[in-house]
Amino acid sequence: MELSKRQSPFFPLFLVSAFFLQLFSAVNSIGVNYGTLGNDLPPPAQVAQFLKDKTSIDRVKIFDVNPDIIRAFANTGILLTVTVPNGEIPNLTNYQNALAWVNSNIKPFYPATKIHYILVGNEILHWGPQNLIDNLVSAMTTLQKALVASGMGNIKVSTAHSLGILERAEPPSLGKFRPGWDVGVLAPMLKFLRETKAAFWVNPYPYFGFDPRKLDFNLFKPNPGYKDVYTRRTYGNRFDVLLDATFMGMKRLGYGDVEIVIGETGWPSLGESFEPQCTVANAASYNGGLVSKYITGKGTPLMPHKKFETYIFSLFNENVKPGSLAERNWGLFRPDFSPVYDIGILRGGPVKPGPSVPAQGKKWCVPKAGVSDGQLQANIDYVCSQGLDCRAIQAGGACFNPNNVRSHAAYVMNSWYQTKGRSDFNCDFSHTAQITSTDPSTGSCRFLS
Repeated sequence: MELSKRQSPFFPLFLVSAFFLQLFSAVNSIGVNYGTLGNDLPPPAQVAQFLKDKTSIDRVKIFDVNPDIIRAFANTGILLTVTVPNGEIPNLTNYQNALAWVNSNIKPFYPATKIHYILVGNEILHWGPQNLIDNLVSAMTTLQKALVASGMGNIKVSTAHSLGILERAEPPSLGKFRPGWDVGVLAPMLKFLRETKAAFWVNPYPYFGFDPRKLDFNLFKPNPGYKDVYTRRTYGNRFDVLLDATFMGMKRLGYGDVEIVIGETGWPSLGESFEPQCTVANAASYNGGLVSKYITGKGTPLMPHKKFETYIFSLFNENVKPGSLAERNWGLFRPDFSPVYDIGILRGGPVKPGPSVPAQGKKWCVPKAGVSDGQLQANIDYVCSQGLDCRAIQAGGACFNPNNVRSHAAYVMNSWYQTKGRSDFNCDFSHTAQITSTDPSTGSCRFLS
């Protein structure tokens, strides 16, 4: 995709590049969110190898439990945080269900893949619905018990929050959580996190509080600052304001000692005409200030000398994300691994890995014989949740008939295989699939090849 050529006259890109090259030479670790809402993204195995060999990124967060991605990070040494799909939360309040979930989604890959955290859902309090909110803490505690019983108690359990959990953030000294959530959900959750020595994950986004009059304050650039009249402390950026407001919310509940992890934060590099803040220079400035803060370990005015485990959003531009153009341009990299802007995290300079080698001749990905409908339905649910067009298997679609799970799974599994690079590992699906040279197309239902 053609990138915006807009640049700030006060922050030319060659200076951005030089600044980041110097900055990242000292980076010992930084995390990144690996989203997959794109139909042009490289295979997980290539992604894992690229991060291991060519970048200083040493921890990755994903938004599901995709077995292909989890397997790809085996033996890389990269820490991986996985996410329980929101809809699974009520089931995990039952211990036997939680144990089965762990045995199916975690145990086959650990410890070869260094699974660091399991996040139970994503921004549940913000988005709901209420039955998920009501079951969230119970699911977290039950899942932790299942991990311990399975010999994987070193894996921590938490959940990620948008800062919609805050009733107010300014001044940060008066920061507090929303009534109802504070005592009803967040207090017992923080108690659980303290007891298990796990962290409170939050997603602070100064971008979403954008005010053109305060752009420098949002981007870690020199600015007059903001003074909290109650603490008499001065803030040089909005990121610190949001973190200290979160800290005060935790402290008011008696849990100021629980660690905080930055689960998501970032800035898009391209947007619509009504999103002028979305430029390469602004994205580079924000993420650069973020990493500088991480390296120096300065902390915040209320949490001095604190180094927060931090995950930038996101790894790639994702071309099928819904919403405005900005939603598809949060990535540090394009799908061909070229940097959207040079922040110096590439070891030895930009190196583009070779492309996937397509299968020779026409080949298709189909379910193995004997695989249960439950396993195949899980494959359908996963593929269709990742942005792939599944209308063909819906009522009235060209591949709706025969109307059975196996036929529908064959169509979507093959579509995934064909669009993700046609490498063997794109046709694995937890060992439920195989490659064939026999065209499975029938009638008007044509399988991609």
